[in-house]
Amino acid sequence: MKKLAIFTIVSAVMLMMAACGGKSEKVPFDNGDSADVANADPTIYGVCAEGTAMNTLQLITDMGDTLSLDISTAQENSQVFGGMHVGDRMAVIPDAEKTSAVMVINQAALLGNWVMPNPLDGSDEVGIAIKEGGIAEGIDQSTIAYRTWRLSRGKLEIVMVREGGSEEEETYLYDIVKLGADSLVYKDGDETFEYSRQKPKEEYGKDVQLEDSQNEFFL
Repeated sequence: MKKLAIFTIVSAVMLMMAACGGKSEKVPFDNGDSADVANADPTIYGVCAEGTAMNTLQLITDMGDTLSLDISTAQENSQVFGGMHVGDRMAVIPDAEKTSAVMVINQAALLGNWVMPNPLDGSDEVGIAIKEGGIAEGIDQSTIAYRTWRLSRGKLEIVMVREGGSEEEETYLYDIVKLGADSLVYKDGDETFEYSRQKPKEEYGKDVQLEDSQNEFFL
């Protein structure tokens, strides 16, 4: 009798599941926290393509799609950083329809060694090396060890450890103010950091001209 009762209950549950569609579906790309999907970073990553013009960015995305984005609004709001050059890797925040760009960041222009006069005495240069693969390193820094960098929602995120402190990693988000061929400026609520691209030692004291291809579409 007990076996019959259990079989009857299981059968009833199966019938109820069948009436409701037979299975429950997961939210697409759900990793267990649906809020992550709703708050996902809208940034699109890809490569600047040959159809790019003064007011249009043609982007071949990492997903293999080709988008033509109007960048007029981003230009008017000074939200195009690093210019555009065919073959460069780009990070773009689009509008809801993905027809226009709200912000454009040239990741290729962001890479390099960036230095400023030592804020303590100005006697030498200190800075940060922004490298491929999200690697960040200090340049003649005695108190800060940079770890990683990435772009998050149009902000520059840098992870660092302060020497002589707790050795715990600290994460900072900065607004990019300017990014050009030889200048990088970013800030948080308290400080503004103004860097120049570090020149090879043999070029110090000389005027270094970029090739024409490097100047193309710098805004």
